[in-house]
Amino acid sequence: MMDENQIMDKLKELLTEDRLKHSIGVRDTAVQLAKIYHCDMDKASVAGLLHDCAKDLKKQQLLQLCDNFDIVLNEIERSEIHLIHGPLGAKFAQCYFGINDPEILDAIYYHTVAKEKMTLLTKIVYLADFIEPNRDYPGVEEIRRIAYDDLNDGILAGIDATIRYVLKRGKVIHPNTINARNYILLYEK
Repeated sequence: MMDENQIMDKLKELLTEDRLKHSIGVRDTAVQLAKIYHCDMDKASVAGLLHDCAKDLKKQQLLQLCDNFDIVLNEIERSEIHLIHGPLGAKFAQCYFGINDPEILDAIYYHTVAKEKMTLLTKIVYLADFIEPNRDYPGVEEIRRIAYDDLNDGILAGIDATIRYVLKRGKVIHPNTINARNYILLYEK
């Protein structure tokens, strides 16, 4: 596995300046949350930093790389192309950054759509992506407040914000997001 300086050098080649700033914010927030919720802070740092490593690729590159890596896309992912940077990012992290830790790869894979039975690390990266300091959208301060008080409530607030955002735009909601919300409500509250 690369050290953080090597990861940063490679990310500078892959990401725009704004995306890199966001990724650093997610890393820092993930480490803060990991400390609060007793998760491995080194894993949180790596997963947070790499979560968007495939985000700035062009649509055709995304599709071609998914094909190359045998990532099977469902209809929702094909219609909402921005959703595939999570699964592709996990492959990128593995192949180009030497990340083999399944927990880190899972956190990168599901940081956009979530899933049922998320690990603590996956929850932390998912939430850190919502609340990192560079995020500025209606309701973010409330989600930040909740996140530092109760992890599952923070995730629910983030998922609810996502659902409202997607519905307002008339787009489809990934079933993993709904399943994650329902699972937390049914089994983790």
